[in-house]
Amino acid sequence: MQQSPLINELQQTLDKRIMFLDGAMGTVIQNYKLSEADFRGERFLDHPMDLKGNNDLLVLTRPDIIKEIHKNYLLAGSDIIESNTFSANIISQKDYGLEHLVEELNIAAVKLAKEACNEVMQEYPERKCYVAGSIGPTNVTLSISPDVNNPAYRSHSFAQLKAVYYQQAKALINAGADLLLPETSFDTLNMKACLAAIGQVEAETNTKYPLIISVTITDLSGRTLSGQTIEAFWYSIAHSKPLAVGINCALGAKDMAPYIAALAKVSDYFISCYPNAGLPNPLAPTGYDETPEMTAEYIYDIAKHNSLNLIGGCCGTTPEHIAAIVAKTKDITPHTPSLATSATFLSGLEPLLIDNSQNPQFYMVGERSNVAGSPKFARLIREGNFSEALEIAKQQVENGANVIDINFDDGMLDAVECMTKFLNLVASEPEISRVPIMIDSSKFEVIEAGLQCIQGKGIVNSISLKGGEEEFLRQARVIQNYGAAVVVMAFDEQGQAASKEDKVAIAKRAYKLLTEEIDFNPADIIFDVNILTVATGIEEHNSYGINFIEAVREIKQCCPRALTSGGVSNLSFSFRGNNIVREAMHAVFLYHAIKAGFDMAIVNAGMLSIYDEIDKPLRDACERVILNLDDKATEDLLDLAEQYKGQTNTIEQVDAWRGWELEERISHALIKGIETHIVEDTALALEKYGTPLNVIEQPLMDGMKIVGQLFGEGKMFLPQVVKSARVMKRAVAYLEPFMEAIAAEQQTSQAKPVVIMATVKGDVHDIGKNIVALVLRCNGYDVVDLGVMVSCQKIIDAAREHNAAFIGMSGLITPSLDEMIYNVQQFEEQGFTIPVLIGGATTSKLHTAVKIMQHYSSPVVHVNDASLVAEVCSKLLNPLSYDSYVAEVRAQYAKLRDDHYTMQRKVELPSYAEALAKKFTSDWTTLEIAQPQQLGVHKLKLELAEIAEYIDWSPLFWAWGFKGMFPKIMDNKDYGRECLKIYNDAKKMLGEIIRKQLFTPQAVVGWWQAQSHNDDVYLYNPDGSPLETLCFLRQQNDKAINYSLADYIAPRDSGRMDCLGAFVVTMEHVEKLAQHYEAQDDDYHAI
Repeated sequence: MQQSPLINELQQTLDKRIMFLDGAMGTVIQNYKLSEADFRGERFLDHPMDLKGNNDLLVLTRPDIIKEIHKNYLLAGSDIIESNTFSANIISQKDYGLEHLVEELNIAAVKLAKEACNEVMQEYPERKCYVAGSIGPTNVTLSISPDVNNPAYRSHSFAQLKAVYYQQAKALINAGADLLLPETSFDTLNMKACLAAIGQVEAETNTKYPLIISVTITDLSGRTLSGQTIEAFWYSIAHSKPLAVGINCALGAKDMAPYIAALAKVSDYFISCYPNAGLPNPLAPTGYDETPEMTAEYIYDIAKHNSLNLIGGCCGTTPEHIAAIVAKTKDITPHTPSLATSATFLSGLEPLLIDNSQNPQFYMVGERSNVAGSPKFARLIREGNFSEALEIAKQQVENGANVIDINFDDGMLDAVECMTKFLNLVASEPEISRVPIMIDSSKFEVIEAGLQCIQGKGIVNSISLKGGEEEFLRQARVIQNYGAAVVVMAFDEQGQAASKEDKVAIAKRAYKLLTEEIDFNPADIIFDVNILTVATGIEEHNSYGINFIEAVREIKQCCPRALTSGGVSNLSFSFRGNNIVREAMHAVFLYHAIKAGFDMAIVNAGMLSIYDEIDKPLRDACERVILNLDDKATEDLLDLAEQYKGQTNTIEQVDAWRGWELEERISHALIKGIETHIVEDTALALEKYGTPLNVIEQPLMDGMKIVGQLFGEGKMFLPQVVKSARVMKRAVAYLEPFMEAIAAEQQTSQAKPVVIMATVKGDVHDIGKNIVALVLRCNGYDVVDLGVMVSCQKIIDAAREHNAAFIGMSGLITPSLDEMIYNVQQFEEQGFTIPVLIGGATTSKLHTAVKIMQHYSSPVVHVNDASLVAEVCSKLLNPLSYDSYVAEVRAQYAKLRDDHYTMQRKVELPSYAEALAKKFTSDWTTLEIAQPQQLGVHKLKLELAEIAEYIDWSPLFWAWGFKGMFPKIMDNKDYGRECLKIYNDAKKMLGEIIRKQLFTPQAVVGWWQAQSHNDDVYLYNPDGSPLETLCFLRQQNDKAINYSLADYIAPRDSGRMDCLGAFVVTMEHVEKLAQHYEAQDDDYHAI
């Protein structure tokens, strides 16, 4: 497709300076005090319906007025004027009985605007003026039902609205509009229909036209009327690759400012802004309360941060407003769009950014809204009970699913009708629709029906090469036009890929086709390379688990920016009915797959085991099966599964932990997310520990620290952490009345210091923040908890309103870190001196020191433990300790920064070719090559007494913290005597080990014929046939020689055969003896 030359022309201008749009059309028309007769003119004298208010009709009946308004805006400084076509579409004109005039209205409107531009350019030859074809949102909405009693109902379909937009867009282009401006978008699904229509016009004309997209933020909630945040909106429409994106209408510039800033942060295109002239005011001449000077000042406050490229006005603005805006902002440097992100971005009502190249995280796709995967969901859909089926989807989100998979593939269902109805209902449930949707079907017509119902950026599951390349690319283009991401299955014309090699080959082929043939965004490609069932008893199935894991590892390397996904429940299908074993298999599989780069799994988000909590025999057995470690793995797991089948529903097994110590019970409940007995156990803890604060800071926080550790190690997933947090909240809720009573007793007339606490914008988690708030309240602070998804402006307003002593910001997900940086920048700009406390799972002292602290001149302290927050606040409040504590924190953070930058400092490395040229060389023509007595692998018989003579005792002393080498360490004047005692005790123990043969030494050694080539060593069987290739690293530095281990093996081109040796040693039963001593509380001998 060719690109309109105007795109490049406008881009060049926008790079250099801010360009100006016009202001309101309707506001200025009102000032003409037109009558019904003006709207009718001669042509519509006998029209049966009232026409007053149909401003678009004036291009036919009062073209003089419309042209005059256009010229006035151009003379005020507008570079781009909008055609008077905001409502020139079939739907809007039907209200006046003029739907047959749509094409004529659009052509006449563009013609008038072009005439005005030409006249001004003739008068001022140095100027260049443009006409933007205005496309309004219509008065229908695809995401919201017009019938409150029937939330699934829509007055228009996506296809119908697309046809409406197509007619208008085509007329505007044919009439000569320089660019298109779909504006005042209150429903993103409407906008997607409009963009699809424009895409159709572009395809028919083989031309990409300049496009400015403008959305309306309905109120100070920061969302569109249909519920999306500004970031979610952008992610939903970014596929259209506009010239610019921006915000107009509903708000004045002052209130619009934070949303413009948020949009500029995420969009990699130019930014536009044309606000209302403040709030409606019927007593003001324009109907709005801002004078031209006021509007110009507020817009200047946005533009001075270099965050705008296009500025204009909406309701209430006039040519005088535009003139004032131009005078105030024309010399400001324009916004430089941020670089395009390499991350995957999705959206529901809220954004989901997946940036696993920088901060790998694992994402869950809830699988239960699937008629094939959930018998209950299937039954409810067949019964027509969609409202209860919605509860299943809602539960998946509550349990931590990041995306919801929806599937209606069933021979007895009308899948298109079910998908449409269910997704329309989902749109009415913000608890569900806040996350992205995965539309799952094997029928492409169902997929397309689903895409026409979601306003966010979803995922299609799935397409494949099964039907050949032509059909694969056709389907991919359709998905691309809707702006969705796509799951690509590892299928081709030969069938399903099972081996690692086939999985990788299909992924590479599909990736190449998508990225090179149709320019599909690689970050929107998600490979599902088939998680297949293991432990079936069929030998070729044994490697299915490890094949998937290794395929993922390779795909992440050879398909940059693409993600990987898969349905985990397939893995354990052999054990259906045995949930304990199935959940254990899933947890073990995910633990290893995530380490290989697995990004996203379709799972039941509420039914995941914790890796470390699985019985060790079961975990080991699952590991052997999934990693295919030995031939007996399947047989052993089947045997073991029988034991668990018998235990599944026994009360004794489920409640055995109730007999544990109190602290162990509390930890277990937190880790497992069991709410049943937590209030009872918290009450007992209160009796034991005396105060609510002690209970929180000791047994409860001890349990949550374990949760945090397991989460950090990848052994727990976010849904499980969310369940843990619920248990914690219940415990804390029980303690709250006791804490409030204590606080009331301690209350004095002195005002309490106020702490503003918030989970930053983009993050819906409050794990830990509530606990910190309670700890602070117990210590005499007044806490204002703003909740989750809190904008920077809301924090600033609250801090001012409450005269805050501290601001506490929390975040659990990686994007929160960037939001914290932005927030402290704004605090600094506002002149705040309030100390800022940083906390949450993704935060760290290092990140605070390196990334956050430098943007704020007042104290910023990372507090990683709720029990420490009161102490930190106390030191910052006390004038006697403030200076010294701040200096101490800054010195500590400065050292962290310096150490970090030292580690990060890049060293200029020579190229690999240069390093290879400096390899270590030998004279292989004369060098004697020693030969082993015998090639092959040999097991050695070893005696403990014999190998004891070779023990290096130095590490023993190091383990006890003593520095030095054996035997000189025993002469040390400070601790030599203690070392001698340790040595004698160790020798005594060693004697007992040898005498009783408590340990069993094992060793194998192998020798193979070998030759090298560059950094690789080739091994050969005794008969000379190839055995294996070992790949070694080579030093890359500025030294004279850059070594590789391969340099010490005779090169292949020397004509000589060398040998390579390897060995493995182990000492069995050491752990058993250590556990014996530990059981006797004898840590000394255990070490």
